[in-house]
Amino acid sequence: MDRRKIAYGLLVLLVGLILWFIPPPAGMDLNGWRLLAIFIAVILGLILRPLPQGAIVIIGVGVSALTGILKIGDALSGFSNSTVWLIFTAYMFARAFLKTRLGERIAYYFIRALGRRTLFLGYSISLTDLVLAPAMPSNTARAGGVIYPIVRSICHAYDSEPGPTAKKVGKFLIFNEYHTTLVTGAMFLTGMAANPLVAQLASQTIKATVTWTNWLIGALLPGIITFLIIPPLIYFITKPEIKVSEEAPKLAREKLKELGPATRQEKILAVIFLIVLALWILGDTIKLDATITALVGLSLMLIFGVLGWEDVLGEKGGWDALIWFGGLVSLATGLNKLGVINWIAEASKGIVSGWEWLAAFVVLAIIYYYVHYLMASMTAHVAAFFPAFAAVMVGVGAPPLFVALVLGYLTNLMAATTHYGTGPSPIYFGSGYLDIKEWWGYGFLISVLYLLLWFGIGLPYWKLLGLW
Repeated sequence: MDRRKIAYGLLVLLVGLILWFIPPPAGMDLNGWRLLAIFIAVILGLILRPLPQGAIVIIGVGVSALTGILKIGDALSGFSNSTVWLIFTAYMFARAFLKTRLGERIAYYFIRALGRRTLFLGYSISLTDLVLAPAMPSNTARAGGVIYPIVRSICHAYDSEPGPTAKKVGKFLIFNEYHTTLVTGAMFLTGMAANPLVAQLASQTIKATVTWTNWLIGALLPGIITFLIIPPLIYFITKPEIKVSEEAPKLAREKLKELGPATRQEKILAVIFLIVLALWILGDTIKLDATITALVGLSLMLIFGVLGWEDVLGEKGGWDALIWFGGLVSLATGLNKLGVINWIAEASKGIVSGWEWLAAFVVLAIIYYYVHYLMASMTAHVAAFFPAFAAVMVGVGAPPLFVALVLGYLTNLMAATTHYGTGPSPIYFGSGYLDIKEWWGYGFLISVLYLLLWFGIGLPYWKLLGLW
């Protein structure tokens, strides 16, 4: 282990110990305060990462049980949570799309059909992300694992490399796909790994029931409009030098020829995914839990050989997500049971005391959004800030479901600002097509546009839906 990680680990331990031995503030239970100390140390660990995030969360869960703050059943309760298993099974779908190469095939179909004009080439890549988003909760797997290699191949075909030739098409395609994956992540509960955590914390802290369907319906209008606006906006910002070319469709035809006819596994996966997607959409109507649907989909993939058991065992990202997600749910549930969340909400009401609730909500939401400049993980951001912000918002009169959904959407869009805000950030920034000044400058402008679009279009739309 390098010295920097050792220093970070000691800092996390020191912060936890200092908070542990400070007397609790008036009105807070001692066990609640000490669990909060553990929780804060865990969040700091997720930010600094002296160890992998799953290891940090396991240590936090273990300490909470060892000290008797949580009974062992409560400390492990998060691992039986249905939302934890929803995200795990969604990772299995992501692995299936990668293993069968169905994700690649979908991308090349779009590129072959739309890729002659550079703007439409951007749309074809965006459409691939949109199609894959419901089944791939890891935006890193989706944008980084499936789409990035394709985008990079297209750039190479156009002789557009980092440096003097970046503006040919590369700068546009790289930046467009990065922002597309933020928008598509916001549109689906299973579109980004931290979205189910938002749903779970909302259930625990503000008693809001977020489902796959109401998340999608709430995101539909602002999401589609943003999705349509982003490619031409980034096209205008980056000004690609090549406007029309046959290179991308030619590459797509060659790649599809290499892939050959759709395999049996691809066809079966496509059918299973469509069935699962339909059941997710109809889940509220037919009273079928989203996790049950996901487990049915995983079972069908195993039965028909799309995935083998070794694939399930080898999906490190899914098991890692199950560990850190389940552990965070356990700690958050404990904080709620011990009254910490209510205490924070009551103590924070004075910040917006006397304000009209909608104005208070918008201001707090913007603060929640831009504090992500300090964060390198959406999961850590949600765990650290969502319970407190949501509780304060509901405390001043905002409807719970409205709060949960809007903060969930903003959790995805807030990664517009930096080159470290979410998993795909270092991949796309690291490609070298944009320098840090461009990434931060353009990113800030687009982050403002996201707020204007999602509040400007979203607020009247959400009013029409009866969310507020």
